[in-house]
Amino acid sequence: MEGGESPIVVIGASAGGLQALLEVIAELPATFAAPVFVVVHVGTGRSVLPVLLARGGALEASHAVHHERFVPGHIYVAPPDCHLLVREDRIELSHGPRENHSRPAIDPLFRSAAGAHGDRVTGVILSGGLGDGSAGLAMIKAHGGTAVVQDPEDAIVESMPMTALRMVQADHVLSARGIGQHLASMPMSPAASDQDDRLDGSIDETAELIQADFAEQEGDRRSGKLTMYTCPDCGGTLWQSDAGPIARFRCHVGHAWSIESLLGLKSEQLEAALWSSVRLLEERATLSRQVAFKVRNAGGEPGRSGQIDDQAHLDEQRADAIRGLLGVPLHAPVWAVTHGAEN
Repeated sequence: MEGGESPIVVIGASAGGLQALLEVIAELPATFAAPVFVVVHVGTGRSVLPVLLARGGALEASHAVHHERFVPGHIYVAPPDCHLLVREDRIELSHGPRENHSRPAIDPLFRSAAGAHGDRVTGVILSGGLGDGSAGLAMIKAHGGTAVVQDPEDAIVESMPMTALRMVQADHVLSARGIGQHLASMPMSPAASDQDDRLDGSIDETAELIQADFAEQEGDRRSGKLTMYTCPDCGGTLWQSDAGPIARFRCHVGHAWSIESLLGLKSEQLEAALWSSVRLLEERATLSRQVAFKVRNAGGEPGRSGQIDDQAHLDEQRADAIRGLLGVPLHAPVWAVTHGAEN
């Protein structure tokens, strides 16, 4: 069976998703006749995920290779720092802009699979935080594919499955083990279709989308809605485009966000800014007291040193108030502030 004719399985996971992924893969038999494409949010360092998946099941697994022709019964894992895209019979790797603050991201894999293989695609969302994969899963459903979501009660981190279930009418909501059993029981013959399921090839061509943005702007005919939000990755203005219940945001560089991911990153930025304010206020208070000490020792006017001390006291009160907003007890030790700023 040619890769382009077989069913396609695409799986996305993030925080807490490794254990779920291993449970899914363990249920797939050696005779499983569909290629499996996997994106797990990982850092830029070395990844041993293919080794773990190969040891945990009957299928061979490897990191995907650019322009590699895929075959049924093999697991292709997105390498660190690369988006994994599925074309008609080949794999593409992209170092394009991050989506949902991730590279690899789940949405590009799901979108590309839907665009190339339509109703032959089964998309699976496992444990993870925020909302990566929901928009891509909606794309799979919109073009006749199957949406499978891990039961949030079975997920270590329920946010990603919960978001997917809010945004998409899932065909199956199962435990990780149940998902593996469902995939193993799928018919491997391609279903007959009365229409061409493939989307316009530009659906995942980020460079084309970006060029279209500039062309529309230059012609004063920009589509979408300009928002007041800025991109957490580059600071550029975000445009909003809605597809049904799913709101998506993208800057002209190409960074893309689901509304849940954008909210999560904005919350992190706010917390970081508040901790920076605490640090700056305490630094100024300490410097003010140092100046006041030098003024007193030099025989300066008592009123001047008193004013500087008052300013230091006011800065300390403000720092304590911000700590209260952050849920940290007043007069918390310095290590608590440092720990909060780093996390």
